[in-house]
Amino acid sequence: MNTLSYRDAAASDLPFIVGLIESDPIAAKRDPARSSDAEDQNEAFEAIRRDPNHRLLVVELDGEAVGSFQLSFIPGISRQGAWRGQIESVRIDPGHQGKGLGSAMMQWAIEECRKRGCGLVQLTSDTSREDAHRFYERLGFKPTHTGFKLKLR
Repeated sequence: MNTLSYRDAAASDLPFIVGLIESDPIAAKRDPARSSDAEDQNEAFEAIRRDPNHRLLVVELDGEAVGSFQLSFIPGISRQGAWRGQIESVRIDPGHQGKGLGSAMMQWAIEECRKRGCGLVQLTSDTSREDAHRFYERLGFKPTHTGFKLKLR
């Protein structure tokens, strides 16, 4: 594999990141595009950018954007006051999937959590993504909890 690099997303990366989401059939079905999305996504981007405990990352392969994910650091009282690293919205351009990029991205994210002193790394995955579940388990993640969501809009 060639060289991967990681950088915080810029506002100009939003079309690429949104395109990754829209190229995912599960995400597109779950969250169909709406006319207000761009405004809401820009507001969310600015909130992430301003908060040192959240990072929206773009992954580049030899200078070409090929993936994205969000990495958040969450303080907590449980687990002896341990911080948690939360990985969300992991996406790889469909033309670059199956080449080991996901493993490299996850290892990088785990190391960033280690550097921040996190006691654990967690993520969620749609229940229908059986291949993703096997992938995360190969990386050492365990399905120890059941997640619940309440959609508000």
